[in-house]
Amino acid sequence: MTTAIRDTKPFSPFEWMIAGRYLRARRKEGFISVIAGFSFLGIMLGVATLIIVMAVMNGFRHDLFAKIMGLNGHVIVQKNGDPFDDYVAMANKIAEVPGVVTAMPIVEGQVMVSSSTQALGGLVRGVRENDLKSLKLVSGNIRAGTLDGFDSQTGIAMGVRLANQLHVGLGDTITLVSPHGAATPFGTAPRSKPYQISMIFELGMSEYDRMMIFMPLAEAQKYFTKGNEVDVIEVVVKEPEDVDRYSALVKTAGGPTISVTDWRQRNETFFNVLSVERNVMFIILSLIVLVAALNIISGLMMLVKDKGRDIAILRTMGATKGAVMRIFLITGASIGVVGTLAGLVLGVAFCWKIDSIKSFVSWVSGTVVFDPSIYYLTRLPAEIDVHETGGIVGMALALSIIATLYPSWRASKLDPVEALRYE
Repeated sequence: MTTAIRDTKPFSPFEWMIAGRYLRARRKEGFISVIAGFSFLGIMLGVATLIIVMAVMNGFRHDLFAKIMGLNGHVIVQKNGDPFDDYVAMANKIAEVPGVVTAMPIVEGQVMVSSSTQALGGLVRGVRENDLKSLKLVSGNIRAGTLDGFDSQTGIAMGVRLANQLHVGLGDTITLVSPHGAATPFGTAPRSKPYQISMIFELGMSEYDRMMIFMPLAEAQKYFTKGNEVDVIEVVVKEPEDVDRYSALVKTAGGPTISVTDWRQRNETFFNVLSVERNVMFIILSLIVLVAALNIISGLMMLVKDKGRDIAILRTMGATKGAVMRIFLITGASIGVVGTLAGLVLGVAFCWKIDSIKSFVSWVSGTVVFDPSIYYLTRLPAEIDVHETGGIVGMALALSIIATLYPSWRASKLDPVEALRYE
């Protein structure tokens, strides 16, 4: 009487058991687990590195965007040809456009700022008190002084880095020198005037903190001899990403005498460079994960060669080619899956404590790891994008599983007779 042999279901417990035994180290075949360990570390570090770098680049772009958009208008309105002396009525019209937060008349000019010890370049922006208070990036980061009564005084507000470099503080007097002064028979004479510091702010972007000066609009018009004119009206909107729609609405409200540009046109090159750099970094760092996946292939190939006798015995005992293939598929995929999940945890944890890690590395090395004067921002930002991180994890898992297919197929094609011939 013969007993029918039943095939086991795919991924049955005995397949998982044998795959688990192949992953564990033994004295005789310890090198196999060492290779598996290196493959695991490669996948883990590759995924973690990719998550960390992309999170830092996302955070850098987000913070930089927030600083630039928090200080400058999203839509810039200029007058075509004629002097911009009807700015009050124009600003009121634009402010009534749905979605517009504020319309700020601006007078702007470059100056030399001098104290008793130092002279530096600066950028003066003449604004109204209410408009300056509406810029939360400025009004929410006051380090000394106040904006109350800003319109009724001749005092100025400056960035903390500029004040530190000039060795001045709240209440001290500095001198502003503009190259565009009064016309004389001998040419244009520079205009020089002392001002008292009424407020010091820190925006968190070193470039702005080092050069930006705010002055009451009326005083800026006098200082730059603008009369009753302004240079531009900067419009802040609720949704900067939808700036095309707002530009059209502002253009319609302002009429044919104005021209409009937006923040994307003014910063197009800068943000394009950030986007290209981000994409290139993703491609380069993805190669780390690919190399780690190739390590899985080499490790499994060595495992298949070392386990040839075991495979032959399993086949003679009734194991199908599919079962053998699945055993090695489980072995390789386990390395990739566990390594990817470990890399995900490591990457998220690193981003969560990135400022503490940066401070520790700076303390150990005795150097400034993230110099604000070079990278513009005063802190190292990291912002994890869920969809992007999910894509990284999915890519690592796919590469890990694909890397196991060929070695597993080779194991299933092993001839039991040839494997046992010389045993």
